[in-house]
Amino acid sequence: MSYNLKEELQKEDRLSGGHRMCAGCGSPIAVRTVLRALNPEDHAVVCSATSCLEVSTFMYPYTAWKDSFIHNAFENAGATMSGVETAYKAMKKRGKIDETWKFIAFGGDGGTYDIGFQSLSGAMERGHDMVYVCYDNEAYMNTGIQRSSSTPHFADTTTTPYGVAVPGKLQQKKNLTKIMVATASPMPPRPPLSATSPTFPTRPTRPSTPPARPF
Repeated sequence: MSYNLKEELQKEDRLSGGHRMCAGCGSPIAVRTVLRALNPEDHAVVCSATSCLEVSTFMYPYTAWKDSFIHNAFENAGATMSGVETAYKAMKKRGKIDETWKFIAFGGDGGTYDIGFQSLSGAMERGHDMVYVCYDNEAYMNTGIQRSSSTPHFADTTTTPYGVAVPGKLQQKKNLTKIMVATASPMPPRPPLSATSPTFPTRPTRPSTPPARPF
């Protein structure tokens, strides 16, 4: 089945405008794009780890989400959505639910590569019927641009400052895609959605020759 962007854009937005995301932020654009993959008749449960996306689109009693939405802690988006998906299958088996529902979780790189890694790994290993979307900023942008394991080698962040003593982050970016493949998930994962651009301060700043470290 071919993809037609013009047709996809005709679908009703499932994320309302008027939320508190910054003007020009790529996160709501990415969310809208993902949600447009749903058919108009589909029901969905959406979950988000604590992040800019969560605090800016869901401040009780207000919400920008037109689908059922769950805010959970930083570390357990995978566990939360796998539990909802399991409950749905149990209720459908008992005849308590007739509709077909889809399950989507969103998390930043901090809530995916680091803090929420264990719950995501468990959800993928168990083979839950859900979609997990990592919005990869390559740093903890919501709390001051600290490095994460998604931050590229030699990147300049507030916790890995580029300078004479240390040339930025010393470790390589974690290859999350290969790790997900190793969990034997039935669906092959795709690389995370990257939010990097020339304006982001965590772009790799690798010099041709790393500066010498003083003794």
